[in-house]
Amino acid sequence: MSHVLALCGGVGGAKLALGLARTLPGEDLTIIVNTGDDFEHLGLSISPDIDTVLYTLAGLADPERGWGRADETWRFMESLRALGGEDWFQLGDLDLALHVERTRRLKAGETLSAVTAFFAARLGVAARIAPMSDDSVRTILRTSAGELAFQHYFVRARCAPRVDAIRFDGAATARMSPAFRNALARNDLGAIIVCPSNPYLSVDPILAVPGVREALNASAAPRIAICPIIGGESVKGPTAKLMQELGVSVEPASIAAHYRGLIDALVIDRTDAANAADVEREGATCVAAATLMRREDDKIALAHTVLEVARGLRARDVAA
Repeated sequence: MSHVLALCGGVGGAKLALGLARTLPGEDLTIIVNTGDDFEHLGLSISPDIDTVLYTLAGLADPERGWGRADETWRFMESLRALGGEDWFQLGDLDLALHVERTRRLKAGETLSAVTAFFAARLGVAARIAPMSDDSVRTILRTSAGELAFQHYFVRARCAPRVDAIRFDGAATARMSPAFRNALARNDLGAIIVCPSNPYLSVDPILAVPGVREALNASAAPRIAICPIIGGESVKGPTAKLMQELGVSVEPASIAAHYRGLIDALVIDRTDAANAADVEREGATCVAAATLMRREDDKIALAHTVLEVARGLRARDVAA
């Protein structure tokens, strides 16, 4: 397989990103991560999805929580709470070091791309991990509790308010990160993979960056997405709840419709194989496979499946 570009959110996307990283040489994989979730908290620059991908690929992620670092301690949060500080967003003692150093480097004038690449190298991650943009893009949700920044909705309000609309502040003037732009322009780009992240909250911010949709539409590389819905339920997070609130049927065909024109194939779980015809009516080749990733072997197996789908699509195009 030539170069692979993956578009990724946090926990769910990071699982497939790990499978791809275990399958491909590091120089053959670029992972572009959503930064619509980024925010400033306690004076620190926090990039939750980037950090989840970094920790996952570095073997440092907490397998139980699915976010943060393994063997974390919480003395900082305990002390902050005792002082009456904001404690709704958990910052572990080990995790805190990364946020402090990121903030220092950004304030010194480095880009988020440069800081992320530095951290990846220090943590021994061979794949290229980069933000979707070095410019600020912030996901804002219009909800039954008023307008909420993403982390206030997702963490503080625990996704409880009903969502009526979503916007991405700053997206209209944002620019693709250099790694993103370069990966899309590669002559040897062999596949573009949309990881099984929330389409509305994790992938749409990436697609909102000017030029991204056009580049995906123009790319000759096979474009494959993995469905984050299994049996009418979210694999992780509020995807199903959000779809219902936005008036969208919670089924694989809705995911295919959401990505219509941007993907060539949708990989769905075998549980939903009966929905294949509905998916294909939305213009995407449908492939049923085991998409639930509980163990590392599952992640690697799904990565192999997705890469085989890409090879099959390329062979079909050549034959045509």
